[in-house]
Order: sequence, then C-alpha cells, then structure tokens
Amino acid sequence: MPDSPPQDTRTSDRPIRRSRRKEARPGELLAAALDLFVEKGFAATRVEEVAQRAGVSKGTLFLYFPSKLELFKAVVRENISGRFAEWNDKFDRFEGNTPDMLRYCLFGWWERIGSTQASGIPKLMMSEAQNFPELASFYQHEVMQPGNTLIKRILQRGMDRGEFRPMDVSYGVYLVLAPMLFLALWKHSLNTCCDDHAQLDPHRYLSAQLDMLMHGFCQPTTLPTPTLEHPLP
Repeated sequence: MPDSPPQDTRTSDRPIRRSRRKEARPGELLAAALDLFVEKGFAATRVEEVAQRAGVSKGTLFLYFPSKLELFKAVVRENISGRFAEWNDKFDRFEGNTPDMLRYCLFGWWERIGSTQASGIPKLMMSEAQNFPELASFYQHEVMQPGNTLIKRILQRGMDRGEFRPMDVSYGVYLVLAPMLFLALWKHSLNTCCDDHAQLDPHRYLSAQLDMLMHGFCQPTTLPTPTLEHPLP
C-alpha cells in the first residue's frame, strides 16, 4: 500500500503561528507606544503611528486599547506601576539594615526603570500633565501615591529602628525622589547632546546621593553607611 503523502507542515503550523502572533500583539503595541510617547510626547503621538510601528492596523490597535489615553495607561502599568506589588513584597522580606534598604530602592529603581525607556515617562508627565488633567490624575494615583508610600515606609522603618534621626517623612520622600527624577530628566534631555567629558555616570551619581542622604538621615555614630558600589544585593 503506498505511503500517505507528506503533510504540508507549513499549512498545519499556520494556526499556531497566528495564535502566537495574536498573543504577542498587546506587548508589541505597548513597546511601540512607549517608544513614541517618550520620543514625541503624549499630545503629538498618534495612534496610527503606534499601530504602524507595531506592524498592525489602527483597527487592530483599538481591539486592545479603545483610546490613546487607555493605551498610555496600559504603558504606565506595564512599565512602572505594575512593579509596586513586587517591590512591596521584597521590602516585606528585607532583613538588612535600613540604609541598605534605601540603597536597594535607589539602585533597584535605576536597574528596572531608570536605565530603560520607561524613564522618559516622568519627563513626559512634567511637561504635559497640566494640559491633560485626566492623565495627571491617573499618574498621581497609579505611580506617585504608591511610590511615595513605598519610600515613606523605608524612612519610617529607619526611624523606628533608631537608624535614622527623626524627620518630616513627607518631605524626606522628596529628598529620595529628587536624584531619581534628575537622572530621568538628564537621560532624556541633556544626556543626548553632552560631550563625553560632561556625561553622567548613573551609578557614581546615585552612590554620591546616597552618601549625602545617609549623612543627613542617620543618627550620629549609628550603623555604617551602605556599601556604595552599584551591584544590587
């Protein structure tokens, strides 16, 4: 009896490939949107451009994200606010001293957000929030409030353990945020046009900022300041 004709694997694989492509589309759209929002800002970015960069039609984009605002929200959740649960869990289990916890906060932020394209989002918000109140309200609720709460938690821990001197925690938060925001702004502005000798080394900068924070926060003759090398613990 003759052998059965070989199956056309190209045809049989096609539904699988299509399924995989469909599952990957939201991620591709979010990556394209992040790049364009950072490059052009929220107002100047058009959904047609996002769809084109992701290799799909505008109609396909709207299947996943009903508006540009919802697309931006999804970008923020994917790249920033979606990480807070993980960070809170890590702080729940953190067993080191509070200076090292603060060090982990600064360098962890740089490794996971500051050094990535997502660090352009704070610059976008500073420049466009006033013109888009709904965008500003969303960002405050999804990023600023949980971020501030996370840093307050570190500072309060340090005071409760006698490692940090008493302080106004609400404003201590901004002292910690300041170097992060500066690096984000620098990365997406002057960093792109400065000469080599004027470039900023993020790890050296954060180490210097951490050293200054520790001398301001810590009780005299308390625990030593954290190791200032940049690798995460």
